[in-house]
Amino acid sequence: MSSVILCDIGNSFLHFYYSGRIWRESPNNIAIKKQDIPIYYISVNPNSEKRLLDSHKKCINLEPYIDLNSGYIGLGVDRKAACKAVSDGIIIDAGSAITVDIMENDVHLGGYILPGITSYRDLYQKISSSLDVQPDFSVNLYTPPQNTRQAVSFGILKSILLMLRHTTQSKKMYFTGGDGKFFAKFFENSIFDNTLVFKGMQKAIQDIERQHN
Repeated sequence: MSSVILCDIGNSFLHFYYSGRIWRESPNNIAIKKQDIPIYYISVNPNSEKRLLDSHKKCINLEPYIDLNSGYIGLGVDRKAACKAVSDGIIIDAGSAITVDIMENDVHLGGYILPGITSYRDLYQKISSSLDVQPDFSVNLYTPPQNTRQAVSFGILKSILLMLRHTTQSKKMYFTGGDGKFFAKFFENSIFDNTLVFKGMQKAIQDIERQHN
């Protein structure tokens, strides 16, 4: 796959993968030097997608080729790509929102969405200014909190972790996203892989190549 550049266009940044290296760029400052190498991309942001198309002459939208056996209506292309990389397991993308998807024998059984850590903080701030505290994620999750900071931290972590623990059962957990590495450490049967979306995109490209051979 070193002959192509992969690009995952998110809400805020464009994430690139090429020859084992991952980096991100702002949509206002896209600088792709390798103009002769095609970029296969997926996008959840039309404005950033247009900026990529304006900055590079060889761009292919991979979304039509990312097939996933699923009955879920409205599943985002980034979630589809991450799920395509895992045939059996729980996929958790922990960013501004936490998406949780269940795969079994290459079939997407469904999934749900939780607020991410930053979103939780914003919710507490809106409830009361007294809850506008910096979370302490070293808080003890097995004893009752003794102050507001501990209480907020406990509420954020416990609600997320209990939902994930209820979902996983005995399946392996695949974490990705900005907070994925942090959450992965709470589960024994888990791995953190920041290339999941790109691995799903690579599978889609391989499917295209097989169809044309």
